[in-house]
Amino acid sequence: MGMSVGMAGRGGRGHRRRGRHHALISEINVTPMVDVMLVLLIIFMVAAPLLTVGVPIDLPDTQAKAMNVDTQPITVSINSTGQIYLQETEIPIEELVAKLQAISKTGYDERIFIRGDKSTDYGTAMKVMARISAAGYKNIGLVSLQEQDQ
Repeated sequence: MGMSVGMAGRGGRGHRRRGRHHALISEINVTPMVDVMLVLLIIFMVAAPLLTVGVPIDLPDTQAKAMNVDTQPITVSINSTGQIYLQETEIPIEELVAKLQAISKTGYDERIFIRGDKSTDYGTAMKVMARISAAGYKNIGLVSLQEQDQ
């Protein structure tokens, strides 16, 4: 009598019926992953324009075509008051060559872009270019905006 009660609890009909109606679901729920990916996409879309060089300069317009740039060059900027910036940090002209040598990864083959405000003094821009060229850097370019047809 005690044995029949124990068997009914372990392997009786109640156990088989319960397993038959509640099968395990082995599907991956991708909704949370899609939500996270959309949030990351929005964050990168907002942050990408903020990653450009942050020194505000009014570049001159030219008829030159846009360059295809594969790697990020070193940028030297000259604003309208003649202040010189290496990337986004203001530096005196005397320290320009030493800082360039410290941050250039490929040595004297490093590409250096000079961004000069259109109202900056021509002499200041030439002093900057002369110092960079005299230091041995030969891959120097001037940055401008494409001229708009009016």
